[in-house]
Amino acid sequence: MIASERMTVHGIELEVLRGGDGDPIVLLHGMGSLTAANRFPALLTAHGAVVAPSCPGFGTSPRPKDFDTIYDLVHLQRAVLDALPGERITLVGLSFGGWLAAEVAVQGHPRLARLVLADPVGIKISDRETADILDVFNRSPAEVRRAAWHDPDRFAPDFDAMEDAEIVRCARDWEALCLYAWHPYMYNPQLPRWLGRIAVPTLVAWGDSDGIVSPDYGRAFAGLIPGARFETIANCGHHPEIERPDELAALIGSFVRG
Repeated sequence: MIASERMTVHGIELEVLRGGDGDPIVLLHGMGSLTAANRFPALLTAHGAVVAPSCPGFGTSPRPKDFDTIYDLVHLQRAVLDALPGERITLVGLSFGGWLAAEVAVQGHPRLARLVLADPVGIKISDRETADILDVFNRSPAEVRRAAWHDPDRFAPDFDAMEDAEIVRCARDWEALCLYAWHPYMYNPQLPRWLGRIAVPTLVAWGDSDGIVSPDYGRAFAGLIPGARFETIANCGHHPEIERPDELAALIGSFVRG
C-alpha cells in the first residue's frame, strides 16, 4: 500500500508517498508529480520501502522563496537520503527526476547502493544545432502528446475529464518544470563530463517508442556511466511508469535483488 504523507527535510516541507518495508527505494518523479493513484510506486513496494517526494513547486509541495535551480533540488534530494533509515538506498529517477538522480549519484552518498534511471534528461550529446530533447514547452500539445506516448489514446492525460484539483496539480507541475529546466533546456552542460564518477551499479531503462528523448540518447547516456546496464521496454514511450509499470517494476526488482 502507498499513502500520501508530509515530511520536512532541511526545513522544507514536502508531499511524499510512502509504503513498503526493507531497504529504502527513493523515487524521484518525472515532468509531473506522482500520486497514490499511480500504480508504479505501489508496485515498487514489493522490493523495498518506497519514499517518493514531490519536489518543491510540484504536486502540493510548497516552493520556498529563491528556491529555483537544479542544484537546489539536488542538494534537497541528498538531504532526503540523509534523513532516511537503512544502509543500502536504491535511487530511482524518472525523466526529469532521472537528471536529478544522476546529479546526486555524481556527487556520491555513503549509503547509495544502486541507481536506476528511466528515460532521463539532463545531458546534451549532439552539436548545438541538433535538438536531443523535444521542446515540450514550445512544440504543439498534439506533437508533444504523440512523442510522449506509445499509445496516447490510452495513456495520455485527458484534461477535459479531470477534476479541478487534478488540473491545478498539472499546472503547478508544468510551471515548476519550466522554472527549473528552462535554461539551459533540460540539461546541464557539465554533467556528461562527470557521469564517469558514478560508482554504484546503474540500470538505465528506456521506452523503445520514446519521442521526447530517443533510445539512442539513452544508450549514449548509459555509455557515460561506468558499467551501466541499458534495457529497453517494448511498446512504451517516455513514461514507462505509466504505460508499462509492471515491466519497469520487474526490471528494478531484478536489479535490486541482483
